Amino acid sequence: MKIHEYQGKQLFAKYGVPVPKGIAAFTVDEAEAAAKKLIADTGSQVVVVKAQIHAGGRGKGGGVKVAKGGAAEARQLAEKILGMDLVTHQTGPGGQKVRRLYIEQGLDMACEMYLGAVVDRDRRRVAFMASTEGGVEIEKVAAETPDKILTVHVDPTVGLSSFQARELAFGLGLMKYGKDTVGKFVRLCAQLYDLFVKEDCSLLEINPLVVLKNGDVVALDAKINFDDNADFRHKVWSELRDDDEEDPVELQAKEAGLNYVSLDGNVGCLVNGAGLAMATMDIIKHAGEKHGVAPANFLDVGGGATQEQVTKAFAMILKSPKVKAIFVNIFGGIMKCDVIANGVVAAAKELGLEVPLVVRLEGTNVELGRKILTESGLAIEPASTMADGAAKIVKAVSQQSKGGAA
Repeated sequence: MKIHEYQGKQLFAKYGVPVPKGIAAFTVDEAEAAAKKLIADTGSQVVVVKAQIHAGGRGKGGGVKVAKGGAAEARQLAEKILGMDLVTHQTGPGGQKVRRLYIEQGLDMACEMYLGAVVDRDRRRVAFMASTEGGVEIEKVAAETPDKILTVHVDPTVGLSSFQARELAFGLGLMKYGKDTVGKFVRLCAQLYDLFVKEDCSLLEINPLVVLKNGDVVALDAKINFDDNADFRHKVWSELRDDDEEDPVELQAKEAGLNYVSLDGNVGCLVNGAGLAMATMDIIKHAGEKHGVAPANFLDVGGGATQEQVTKAFAMILKSPKVKAIFVNIFGGIMKCDVIANGVVAAAKELGLEVPLVVRLEGTNVELGRKILTESGLAIEPASTMADGAAKIVKAVSQQSKGGAA
């Protein structure tokens, strides 16, 4: 789960992490009022107008602008940014519509850095990463100058040690700003680790983290992702969620108790079990690589899904305009094949099946499931194995594409 920058900074402040003064705004009038308040509070005419979307690279996309002419200029910038389709390297070519702004005080900076924390699943520890290349996409730094990324791994039994934070500080060259700055950086790292663990984060980034000319260390940005598996421990997360920034189908799937992730392909997948779902996507990609065929989604209906859930899952797939065919791949263990078959038939009849459908069933009640599909009157092509199903789904999409081209 992702949250906006201003929400992340509110969380930073809760844990004592220094952040600039800022006010969230949802309209141009609110943005102008926020700018006036910040100018009155700080005595500086400089404010920053920031688009709030769940993606990085906002500055390069035109979503972060500095207003040096006071509240009037801030209003003009807000009018341009609010409502725009902001395109960054993380949004894709369609961009993301800006519905919220964050108006923030301008600061007198001495340098910019990058600081991030992520769960390193190979090491089973939280990794802190730092770089002198602040304000630059960290992916670009990792690809072009990996030697400029400093990393320390935190032992979960003792937490982040001061010497590890100092190691990062020295690597960033903070000694030239004085011992006080190093000490402030060390405290900030300790506060961030405390936040990361207690709030069940999966990712935390500050890009840039800045040193001011007075030696203070301040988080100029805030990117936080939470681990969805911990949402039962954090009831407040529901208040932080911005449905406008999330895939509506994924939200629908979450409400239905299904595991769904949208992808860029053209074959809808309905599978039970995460491992089988991953294998199904792999085999479709492998079989269809030369034909432009790829999975359009990850969808695991789980081992104990009801007919109603299966019907909803199938309906979600059918609603996507990019889906040119559907592959149902079920191994009936706890989940019975006849339940899947009934759900598929019900959804297909309700919504109207207009794309090729390939179904592979194995396991509990498989014969009954196959009988239900055969007697449904629908154009369903059976598959004996996963490889057989993948080959048939690729053929179906290819034929449909040729027909459409003709």
